[in-house]
Amino acid sequence: MLSGKILRDAIISGANNIINNKESVDELNVFPVPDGDTGTNMSMTIRNAVAELNMLSDSATVETVAQTAASGMLRGARGNSGVILSLLFRGLSKGLAGKHEATVEDYCNALKLGSEAAYKSVMKPTEGTILTVARVAYEKVSEANCKDFKELFETLTSAAKETLDSTPEMLPVLKKAGVVDAGGMGYYTILKGMASVICDGIMIEAADETSGGEKAVVTNAAGTFETDIEFTYCTEFIVVKSDINKDATKLRAYLESIGDCVVVVDDDSIIKVHVHTEHPGKALEEGILYGSLINLKIENMKEQHKGAAAKAEMQRKQKLAPAEPTKDFGFVSVTSGAGLEELFKDLGVDIIVRGGQTMNPSTEDILEAINATPAHNIFVLPNNKNIIMAAEQAIKLTDRNVTVLQTRTIPQGITAMLAFDDSLDFRTNGVNMTKALDNVGSGSITFAVRDSDFEGKQIKKGEILAMENSKLAFVEKDVTKALIKLTKKLLRSGSSYITVIYGSDVTDETAQTAFEALRSKISDDIEIVLVNGGQPVYYYIVSVE
Repeated sequence: MLSGKILRDAIISGANNIINNKESVDELNVFPVPDGDTGTNMSMTIRNAVAELNMLSDSATVETVAQTAASGMLRGARGNSGVILSLLFRGLSKGLAGKHEATVEDYCNALKLGSEAAYKSVMKPTEGTILTVARVAYEKVSEANCKDFKELFETLTSAAKETLDSTPEMLPVLKKAGVVDAGGMGYYTILKGMASVICDGIMIEAADETSGGEKAVVTNAAGTFETDIEFTYCTEFIVVKSDINKDATKLRAYLESIGDCVVVVDDDSIIKVHVHTEHPGKALEEGILYGSLINLKIENMKEQHKGAAAKAEMQRKQKLAPAEPTKDFGFVSVTSGAGLEELFKDLGVDIIVRGGQTMNPSTEDILEAINATPAHNIFVLPNNKNIIMAAEQAIKLTDRNVTVLQTRTIPQGITAMLAFDDSLDFRTNGVNMTKALDNVGSGSITFAVRDSDFEGKQIKKGEILAMENSKLAFVEKDVTKALIKLTKKLLRSGSSYITVIYGSDVTDETAQTAFEALRSKISDDIEIVLVNGGQPVYYYIVSVE
């Protein structure tokens, strides 16, 4: 029989083992972009359960231990690998429900439930990943008819290792890179830590109790403005067209001459306008040439952000307080960089979860933001493919009506916000905002963190990587050349608007020079806007509509 004390110690030992080895698991990531990385995400996910497990007494039941671990991992889940890990342990919790101690048969059933839950969470499961390692390991244990838990875990870890070693044969990209699956290795590492307790009575200790990173900061965007404000007034309005055939291109050009952060969306019957300027009256006067104005909003950003630094520091030290719903619709967006945070706030986002590439927020971070949003119906914009699953887990933990939009990039998040119409219902807006994602091409320029051979491309550490809709497009040695080449690659027939967002590692002067070089290579019929996003990791983010 397996006691609660042994199971508790085993899970803590497994957590410590992945914490100690997270960097070696990170290095198995095939794609060499700087990201949240599998080992880091899995270690932070399981680590979230350790503090609560340590508080349990030696007399705790296996049911209590499994539920505590599953709850902690669910809330702490980061990245896709972390979410899958939390689901494997949720299956363990369901299989051990009502049990004071567990039999081998109980545990086998729990492994099966975890594997099934993990597979169901992925729309198109890929064999050769952590999913395969967990499933085949369970199947081998089930077939073995183990007589005790020592034999069970010896069989489990052996089967996991054998399956892990075969993952390169299942996924050609792993074979070409000469590595096994990172998620599978993370899971095997945790199982080895658990087996150390169950088979040998030895708990693995964490070599570095502070490793695993800081908790992602969740904060209101209004409290994170860190740069000088060049233009004072955030001006927004909608033009109800007097002539539906009148093109808004000249309106956009005029607004760019009197301000920045210009967004002009020309629909069939209306024009949505957003601009930062010193002359809001001039913006309104120009807008009225196109029709009647509605939904006017002018805010003094300098006044808004007085004392923002102190407020931000206070929010960093405490969780966001839950807010009672006072309106129909609310928005939570994941992003990083003062400029981008400000832009999303201007577009109507209530709460910013600071994160993205290299800093995947947890399910609990996103849940906290959802509950702090004063609305009955809430849209969540992950803006990164590795954050979507964690966001979707938060839906199960809140009483709000939540839709997670499948935004995989920052440009998609911006486009989704612009497509929102407060005169429509929640479901219709969700459909329209999702459809709008197809109208934007997204690109980014970053760098390789390691040598790699990916999809036939030899990549050296430090080389410039151009990403087209989250996939590697090409490798370059010069950032500006990469920006020009990528933007031209994103252009389609009918493209009329390009937004170039530069990051924290690009100076204003460098960005302006690159912008001018790009402008000279693009047709004059296409509008191009340069925005200081302040984002980390990415030199440039490009949106083409």
